[in-house]
Amino acid sequence: MIDRARIPEDPGCYLFSDSEGAVIYVGKAKNLKKRVSSYFQKRDLDAKTRRMVETAVSVDFIVTDTEVEALLLENTLIKKHRPKFNIDLKDSKGYAYIRVTDEPFPRIHISRTMTGTGSFYGPFVSARERDEVLRLLKTTFRLRSCRQLPKRACLRSHIGSCSAPCIGKITEEEYGERVRRAEAVLKGDIVGLIQHLRVEMAERAAGDEFEKALELRDQIAALERLTERQNVQRQKTYDEDVINYIVSEGTVYLMLFNVHTGMLAEKHEFVFEYAEGFLEEFLARYYAEREPPKELILPEPVDESIAGYLTHLRGNRVRTTVPQRGEKKKLLDLVRKNIEIGFFGDRIKLEALRELLNLSKIPTVIECFDISHLAGTAMVGSMVQFRDGRPDKRNYRRFRIRSVKGIDDFAAMAEVVRRRYARQKDEGRELPDLIVIDGGKGQLSAATAELGNLGLVIPIIGIAKREEEIYVPGESDPLPLNRREKASLFIQEIRDEAHRFALAYHKTLRKKAMVS
Repeated sequence: MIDRARIPEDPGCYLFSDSEGAVIYVGKAKNLKKRVSSYFQKRDLDAKTRRMVETAVSVDFIVTDTEVEALLLENTLIKKHRPKFNIDLKDSKGYAYIRVTDEPFPRIHISRTMTGTGSFYGPFVSARERDEVLRLLKTTFRLRSCRQLPKRACLRSHIGSCSAPCIGKITEEEYGERVRRAEAVLKGDIVGLIQHLRVEMAERAAGDEFEKALELRDQIAALERLTERQNVQRQKTYDEDVINYIVSEGTVYLMLFNVHTGMLAEKHEFVFEYAEGFLEEFLARYYAEREPPKELILPEPVDESIAGYLTHLRGNRVRTTVPQRGEKKKLLDLVRKNIEIGFFGDRIKLEALRELLNLSKIPTVIECFDISHLAGTAMVGSMVQFRDGRPDKRNYRRFRIRSVKGIDDFAAMAEVVRRRYARQKDEGRELPDLIVIDGGKGQLSAATAELGNLGLVIPIIGIAKREEEIYVPGESDPLPLNRREKASLFIQEIRDEAHRFALAYHKTLRKKAMVS
């Protein structure tokens, strides 16, 4: 059973594995949680994806800082694992070139072969990266892509993505300069081109050519986005291992990234009891069974004897680095971020919630209620329970509303809260640390009143759907909280699960009613 609750909402890559531990699919996402969850929520999956979901028994993930980084990492992981459900790029389609033609107004396009005149750049192993580079060059420098110059301006000209040499809106000399800039990018001289454009932009602005200066500014911005490269794909000719850790309550949570010739190849996780000098002991034991890399990036210095020992194992010098800034520090921070999310994601959410609501303790058990109906018919209630930050489906409950006629969400909410906690109280069962009500002040007031009638004092909040505002009893205004903060996102996650569960029960009752 794949545990989706632990998956973060960060960008990154996800890896589905089968029962034997083999990676069967690698994907990237701007929001890992939403993307992975979508596989299990959609009913109209194509046959291949459906087989992949049925085969997958576990999912792993690697968090990145940006979606671009995730895309680059995805290519690396696919090359490493060769998952059977990813697209096979063995055919020539995956290895096309970008061609700049030899014409008075050259065009830029994809070429499968190096035939014909002009310049060819590539080949590009990743079709996605190739297409993104081509798109950026065409729109940034407004180059034509049409096979023949038309007699009148095309749609690309009207939307401003082509300089329209077909109707004489640009001279051959000006167009040629744009082509030379595009070729500089394809040759890899992006930094030099940006410096040149900055100088020209300043000169244009000084000469009151503000329109030209603005165009150059946009080109610079686009090129800077293109130069955004993942921390794990760097121009290195040697291997590195990046190690970071967090110590919590006497336990060490350590993660190691293998970076081979500048590209992240694998991550490893370790959990063990804390002891003084644990990092040096770990290095000695870990590399006793495998060849050390040329460089180790660490969060703290280690004894020189460790570097000497690793050098002996490798047969040539092993360098240990403790970076304070730059790319290596970003890599170190990225490993720590993965530790925090992988091992402490749930605890961080709970701690943020405790702090937001000023609770006396971390809300280990949270129960959330929702009401679902269609114009007052088939009215049902749901209760979901989160334990230690994750759904505990064994303790989900659903209710058919008995005492309410017509549309009265407040009375329906009061009924399910009363039924749930009257029974828990009478039978001496566990009570939650926090109650979440799906609704605004009205639903919250109804639920709070029922708790009072039962003589129970339990922290309770309400979340209004429209603006994701969070209310507490006795306050007319919502809490001053950004809806993208950790605590707010966690409450939304709990509410969404309660809503899903209620809606599923409501649909079941409607189907039964239709059949009968």
